[in-house]
Amino acid sequence: MFEGFTDERIDVGEVELRVRYAGQGPPVLLVHGHPRTGSTWHRVAPRLVDLGFTVVCPDMRGYGQSGKARILPDHSQQSKRAVAGDMLRLMNALGHPTFAAVGHDRGCYVALRLALDHPDAVSRLVVMDGVPISEALARCDARFARDWYHWFFFAQPDKPERAIMADPDAWYDSADPERMGAENYRELREAIHDQATVRAMVEDYRAGLGVDREHEEADRRAGRTVSCPTLFLWSTHDDMEDLYGNPLAVWRSWVEDLRGEPILSGHHVAEENPDDLTNVLHRFLA
Repeated sequence: MFEGFTDERIDVGEVELRVRYAGQGPPVLLVHGHPRTGSTWHRVAPRLVDLGFTVVCPDMRGYGQSGKARILPDHSQQSKRAVAGDMLRLMNALGHPTFAAVGHDRGCYVALRLALDHPDAVSRLVVMDGVPISEALARCDARFARDWYHWFFFAQPDKPERAIMADPDAWYDSADPERMGAENYRELREAIHDQATVRAMVEDYRAGLGVDREHEEADRRAGRTVSCPTLFLWSTHDDMEDLYGNPLAVWRSWVEDLRGEPILSGHHVAEENPDDLTNVLHRFLA
């Protein structure tokens, strides 16, 4: 994977991030979701480099081979604000004071937080397969609780980690090495079999139900919105439309300049339909 990319660790203050990057041109930050690592972009990142972009693919703090922060009582060490701060310092360290931010799944919350907290740094925003955490929770019904039960299970102390570590491959049984790519699959398995990584990934969700929701609600009270052009993408075989009808409607009150479209894919679109995703990103980011 990532032939021609630099693969290194960069100190961003509280943690070191594992990051792969390459290219010459406008910088694009790609932020993965749960339980993936930066390797989820292995079919998209090289295509974007070939199209003239500089592409940066980190493992978020706590995930993959990046550092694990000391756990705090309110779980804020894994808040999207903390992770977004890592990303800003990473991009500055690489010489990119402004950049486009693309986030998928849990990474879309990080990209959103980047755009809200650091509007001068984010030139364009792409959010994929998610709506703001506070919006999802405000709309939570029996169906959401049934299908997204892990949000609430992961909020419980200790038991989620014990359940996952009892048989990580069974817990993440939807991972398919053929669909993911062999090296990407091996990287995922290394992550989900590492106890510290599993703990940090669960902490991501604990932060989500607490400090992340509070941060978003404070944004709403203050009238803060995303000022840069924003693209929302959702996978046709995921459940965005089932849960929210037209999911663009959820994003409209958060974004001043919004556009969006579905992509024919399951949830992990960067792995399942990299061609269409790359084309859409290119049109928006160019």
